[in-house]
Amino acid sequence: MKFDVIVIGGGPSGLMAAIAAGETGASVLLIDKGDKLGRKLAISGGGRCNVTNRLPVDEIIKHLPGNGKFLYSAFSIFNNEDIITFFENLGVMLKEEDHGRMFPTSNKAQSVIDALLQELNRLQVKVVKNNPVADVLYENGQVAGVLLKNGEEYSTKTVVIAVGGKSVPHTGSTGDGYTWAEKAGHTITELYPTEVPLTSTEPFIMNKTLQGLSLRDIELSVLNPKGKPIITHRMDMIFTHFGISGPAVLRCSQFVVKAMKKWKITEVTVSLDAVPDKTGEDLFQQIIKLIKSEPKKGIKNTLKGLLPERYLLFLLAQNEIDPSTQGAAIPHEKIRHFCKSCKQFQFNVNGTLPLEKAFVTGGGVSVKEIDPKTMQSKLMPGLFFCGEILDIHGYTGGYNITSALVTGRLAGTNAATIAMA
Repeated sequence: MKFDVIVIGGGPSGLMAAIAAGETGASVLLIDKGDKLGRKLAISGGGRCNVTNRLPVDEIIKHLPGNGKFLYSAFSIFNNEDIITFFENLGVMLKEEDHGRMFPTSNKAQSVIDALLQELNRLQVKVVKNNPVADVLYENGQVAGVLLKNGEEYSTKTVVIAVGGKSVPHTGSTGDGYTWAEKAGHTITELYPTEVPLTSTEPFIMNKTLQGLSLRDIELSVLNPKGKPIITHRMDMIFTHFGISGPAVLRCSQFVVKAMKKWKITEVTVSLDAVPDKTGEDLFQQIIKLIKSEPKKGIKNTLKGLLPERYLLFLLAQNEIDPSTQGAAIPHEKIRHFCKSCKQFQFNVNGTLPLEKAFVTGGGVSVKEIDPKTMQSKLMPGLFFCGEILDIHGYTGGYNITSALVTGRLAGTNAATIAMA
């Protein structure tokens, strides 16, 4: 059988590519190796599906530290506001939450998936599920077709590869597309985990002293070997049995990976500021004032509410201060050291959980070899890429899905235009 456009992968970018191609009137085949389409959408945003982010385009690019600037051309054609309009035209009403995150008003990812599947059906896109692709076929220096593992072969003028990276493999992203890209002559930049928890062998981690403790609205910094911050993120975090996790940690993780590689080091120091709205001196003066008001009160009770109790007791222990000691009996120098710990508790991390445990894959098909206005390969006519298989990655918060939907839109539209020309 022959189709104008074949899209491989039924995630966010693949679904958008198939719909965009179908809108042009092209004959479109969407192939997915799993039994359900949209599996990554189903788990995004904690099952509520964070479909995009409403921040200005420049801000979105900043939240895509992995080659986000490559998307400027794409955003000039189809952007986050267009994504919102697209879904609302499909009957999916959206609402804005903190930091510009956009969710369906239903709070259910399934409503987003259902709307996309209905649109595929309306546009008469043929869908083949439970059928892995064995190979993408090239002949005479251009795309020729697709071969399935069951032996079926489909011919086409254009193929859109939208199979994702290697993170969250249970959704079907197992890195299949890299081989097909390399066969077409593409460079695959080194793959690494991003948006992933960090590991540590510090004694307090190994002893599970703080396991399960969440800290709200803290600042976490990744330091270079000279002790200067490479990046700082202000969000929440949690201590785990293997290290640290939570939003601030996930955002810092790629910078830990890059620092280890750049300086060829096995550990990276991170610095935790639990009271980011106060300077060290302000904090010191506040504590001295509290002590003076009730000098005979135990320091643990004097400082109640300054930090979560477990973390407070931990930092007191780190500074060899007995929590029951009267505040007036503690030397000022010890109070200053305690304040420094509140502002700059430094410890080492030694890596991340594996790529399969990451939310996002860093690395992928080099964007230098992709036309930024069409998503077509510069090396193989008729071959298009979109979504996480590209060397583009961002923070969680709707940025990666925005990238997937925008690149999917361009890939599908341009693949159909070329096929039907």
